[in-house]
Amino acid sequence: MTGAWHGAAGRWVRADLRARRGQAALTIMAVAGIVTALIVAATLLEDGTNPWRGLFERSHGAHIWLHTKDVPDVTALRALNGVTDVAGPYRSAPATLVDHGRRVPIALQETPAAFPPVARPLLREGRWLDARRPDAVVVERSFARALGLRPGSPFTVTGLNGATHTLTVAGLAESGDQGFYPEWTPGLAWTLGQTLTLVEPAQGRTEMVTGLRLADAATTDLVVQRAVFTLRNQVQRVSTWREVRASMELDNRLLGLLLALFGVAGLVAAALALANAAGGRVLTQLRDIATLKSLGFTRGQVTRMLVAEHGTLGLVGIVLGLVAARLITATALSETVAVPLSPGPLAAIAAGTAAMVLVAVWLPAWRGGRTPPIPAAPAAPPRGHLSRLARVALLVRLPPALVLGARDAFTRRTPALLTICGVAIPMMMITIGLGCWATLDDFARHPESVGQAAALSVRPGNLTAVEAHDRAMADPDVVAAYPGVELDALVPWQTRTVRARALGTSTEPYPFPVAEGRMFRDAGEAVAGQGLLDLLGVRIGDRVRMTIGGTPLIVQIVGRVIEPEQDGEVLSVGIDSLAAKDAVPPQFYALALRSGADPAQVRARLQAQGLEVSQAVNPADRLSVIRVIIVALVVVLALIGLANLLTAIALGLRDHVLDLAVLKAMGLTPRQVMATLVTGTGLLVTAGALLGASAGAFWSRSLIDMEGRGSGVGAGIGRAPTPGMFAAAVLVAVGAALLVALIPARRAARAQVPVTAR
Repeated sequence: MTGAWHGAAGRWVRADLRARRGQAALTIMAVAGIVTALIVAATLLEDGTNPWRGLFERSHGAHIWLHTKDVPDVTALRALNGVTDVAGPYRSAPATLVDHGRRVPIALQETPAAFPPVARPLLREGRWLDARRPDAVVVERSFARALGLRPGSPFTVTGLNGATHTLTVAGLAESGDQGFYPEWTPGLAWTLGQTLTLVEPAQGRTEMVTGLRLADAATTDLVVQRAVFTLRNQVQRVSTWREVRASMELDNRLLGLLLALFGVAGLVAAALALANAAGGRVLTQLRDIATLKSLGFTRGQVTRMLVAEHGTLGLVGIVLGLVAARLITATALSETVAVPLSPGPLAAIAAGTAAMVLVAVWLPAWRGGRTPPIPAAPAAPPRGHLSRLARVALLVRLPPALVLGARDAFTRRTPALLTICGVAIPMMMITIGLGCWATLDDFARHPESVGQAAALSVRPGNLTAVEAHDRAMADPDVVAAYPGVELDALVPWQTRTVRARALGTSTEPYPFPVAEGRMFRDAGEAVAGQGLLDLLGVRIGDRVRMTIGGTPLIVQIVGRVIEPEQDGEVLSVGIDSLAAKDAVPPQFYALALRSGADPAQVRARLQAQGLEVSQAVNPADRLSVIRVIIVALVVVLALIGLANLLTAIALGLRDHVLDLAVLKAMGLTPRQVMATLVTGTGLLVTAGALLGASAGAFWSRSLIDMEGRGSGVGAGIGRAPTPGMFAAAVLVAVGAALLVALIPARRAARAQVPVTAR
């Protein structure tokens, strides 16, 4: 008997799925898209998948790097409690790489010909250094890609003494001790000692870098304090593994949080879509279910059969989502993801989605199992009073088709509410995505809002600072040149280094985008990014003591600025606040251009004048991948909304099967009947679209600012969708819904009503 039941149930399920292939395919695609988004988000967010961890472990990296002027006492450093090994000390020298007219800063770091046991670079292409090839260097991979360098490529470097040397790329390597270029500058190249001496023969122009590998990474701050105390005043700069990890994970974290937000909201929307679809099918199949009950099917058997049918669609979507996510993380994210998602989170996502699917379909299946065994179960909708919307339509004397459609929209309250919520949630997330899009557009149109009032920066190179300033200001499109210096600053407890930027003077400051407080006006005042305020645990108005260029400096923080660089861990002051040895001459000039000027053309003209010119990289360009993600997620959310819409259409047509003959007898033409059917669905979609879009527009700015605050950039960057975006999103959603509803409504309005219905 059990086998016969399984066979009959299987045939019934297969027949029903064949009858609604389109709706079944949409359900599968919606669930698959949500699972894919969740897995990719978890992959980007999981700490173990950050490229830093894999690189650091495989290269046996150093947790701490100490930069000193002279050779440190290695024996004393090795004897520090918690230090297991020491890398170096190695000499490091700054140089300038000349590439097609561009002059790019590069750091040459000494390394032995044999791979060192600690902080050994991971060779990816080409070969390692060879003492027989003193002109060969190994270039950090992301820096080489930015400049188009490959193994065998020659390039020219210029030392601080002005001498030029031609070097050859022997290989490309990666390291967990330095972040990716250009987020981490200058670019890095590993050289033999003799090569470094050739480029920079003066010992006074080099520094020593020493790496410390620890037994426990949690003791980093304590070991830094001990090392700085041991070396006394030799330490010029300190960098730790935390800074490298943060530089590698910033874009992943932003993208991962966006995907996670879309994925969770989409999961709720998918649950509503499944519940709505299952409930609609149960209502449509009441006659069939009643017949099965009369043939001996029990309540439990009917419930299990319905759960199996609708749950199978969700489970198939989960499997497809797992496959799609694996392909994406293995191909599209191969450059940013080191390893796939670990089994624990992967199983949690799959199990959680499966539980959501089964819970969403169980309730309507349970209600279907309670159908009485009466073969002639009526298919008429429940009776009730006119809705308020229908009463208003009557009072304003709208056409009969619209009045009837308004009446029918809320005949079944629960399915109507599910349809509205099923449209509202995807619409809310789509509007939040449009808010992200509007924020990126604002970055591109108003770079000054993210600290890029100066589109270009000029370095003197072989000229004096005064000559560089005069040549830059002679260009007709340059309106201002702000003298600037960037230095490393030790935080008060001297456990790590942050960036100190002096730009402009206290009387004529660079136009930083101040979000809170005010701009500095006197020497000794400063503004800071949100990341630095969080790191130091200070607020606007507090005084901070920092060591900049070896000189202690006490500044009062008078404002918070939008700071997209270095996770917001940047202190900005006037150049007159620094010691004279650090401020004169300026390292560079930040150039503000005339409105409408083309930075590329100005840069070309200035380079022709012998200046070293670099162009600012807008954060919108670095985050442009978010636009692609938004488009992909909008497609997934649109599929979920479409699945809800098809369910609402099917349920509405079912409720009107017996009404069609009556409507035609009342004198309504097929077009009016069609308008009645479309109006009922259109009102639900319009309500859901307006509700969701309004909620998304309300929350988008707050959510973006919350993420900006958490990432260190700071609040004040979020933008809500423009009125044009808002109106276009609602009109497209409603228009698409009406077009989808029009096809089955036209078919039903022109169909011949059976005699039994008459």
